[in-house]
Amino acid sequence: MKNVTLFAILSLLIVSCQKPAPLPKWNDPLAAGFSPTRKPFYHGVASGDPLTDRVIIWTRVTPDDSVARIAVTWEVAKDDQFGSVVKYDTLSTTPARDYTVKVDVTGLEPGQFYYYRFKALNATSPVGRTKTLPTAADSVKLAVVSCSNWEFGYFNAYDRIAEKEVDAVLHLGDYIYEYGIGKYGDTTIGRLHVPAHEIVSLNDYRSRHSQYRLDEGSIQMGTRHPMIAIWDDHEVANNSYVTGAQNHQPDKEGDYEKRKAAARQAYYEWLPIREGGKHYRSFSFGPLADLWMLDERLEGRTVQPESMTDPAYLSDEASMLGSEQLAWLENGLQNSKAAWKVIGNQVIFSDVELSAVYPRMPRNLDSWDGYPKEKQKLKSFILDNKMKDIIFLAGDTHSSWAIEVATDVKKTYNPKTSAGAFAVEFGTTSVSSGNSDEGTSADTVRMMEAALLKSNPHIKYLNARDHGYLLLTLRPEQAKAEWYFVSTLRTRASGEQLARAFSVARGQVALR
Repeated sequence: MKNVTLFAILSLLIVSCQKPAPLPKWNDPLAAGFSPTRKPFYHGVASGDPLTDRVIIWTRVTPDDSVARIAVTWEVAKDDQFGSVVKYDTLSTTPARDYTVKVDVTGLEPGQFYYYRFKALNATSPVGRTKTLPTAADSVKLAVVSCSNWEFGYFNAYDRIAEKEVDAVLHLGDYIYEYGIGKYGDTTIGRLHVPAHEIVSLNDYRSRHSQYRLDEGSIQMGTRHPMIAIWDDHEVANNSYVTGAQNHQPDKEGDYEKRKAAARQAYYEWLPIREGGKHYRSFSFGPLADLWMLDERLEGRTVQPESMTDPAYLSDEASMLGSEQLAWLENGLQNSKAAWKVIGNQVIFSDVELSAVYPRMPRNLDSWDGYPKEKQKLKSFILDNKMKDIIFLAGDTHSSWAIEVATDVKKTYNPKTSAGAFAVEFGTTSVSSGNSDEGTSADTVRMMEAALLKSNPHIKYLNARDHGYLLLTLRPEQAKAEWYFVSTLRTRASGEQLARAFSVARGQVALR
């Protein structure tokens, strides 16, 4: 092991003295975004799906010319100088995996920082830092993000998260968007989608993931923190479900199953996520917290009802999770001994009445509000089993929310005492995807927010104007949610502000 460590140090010193290499010669439409100093690891490094004894490490090796196979060595150490290497090996990557590399590093210690790097094509990658989950902890801090759209602007929220100390980043979906240039974005910024058309094929999805991973904020966040990610709809197509999507027309985009398979393959190639099992999965942070990440798109969701008068709305067959996933979640909740039980949703779980602002759309039928019978099953399960200290997390809406999750807002909920609530929900805004003031004045959006708050007394905070992330800190006695908003999306900039914070005490549901 001493010889390996000495070799690792010498290799790092040699690479650091080399001059920047020329860019790839092969025809990659994204080559203009490659930084020569990172060659051939232009997309940086990343880690994800941490457990107490293992973690996924990831990179992508981009050769000068298309080759059949590339040998890649990886190392994991307890220090960033690699003086104490604990794991190493050599593997290969090929075009069949789009030259991505993913390693499930086992045999690690709980609650520890580790450093990792890759070597290939006579070069060494940037050094990444990751962290395993604890078996016991006084606190857990999670950055929660959702909805990053390349054309709407820079992923500055990722940059700010990279600067903070967090145990993990939870990405609640819409990591990429499927649209072609100008279909949903701000083309005046100059960040145009590659490929130019709506993505459908495997190569399309691979190129789009490659582009999004070239954002500098994405690279920095991946280098510093492990990610726990789930997909929402735009990783395939808008408002997707098991057998179709609103933004998929077979006469234009072809067979949905083929498109879905291509999207799924590219997602697993390009994200540091464990493969081989169900997409929905759970994580334990010891006695302090258990986390369930749900798949509310491709596992069991049936087509969204067209309206609240649609027979599908109250159908017994309508499903968000599917019976198997719902049983898995219920079993996990029932057996959990953790202080906090955190549920990672793509879409909002709470009842939200929209008619004050959108009279033709009184409920968002793409959220849990479109599947009232299954939502009631989960509500009843939690209430019947007298479960406490449940936190729902949600993305999707491009807005920030703090909600006391009520059994029945109109009949049994008391906004002054919080009686009739049984959980809390925190929604994170978008990293960059358009929110309400992209097409409406900020003053008008504020009036809309006020109208929604008035008609939804269980909602304690709503911001539909700003972009950023949510910071969730869990301690034995309380949970705290903080919303950070970035100053701009139009340039890569460092400005941010802490806009609002709420806490909930253990055993309570009142947000303060």
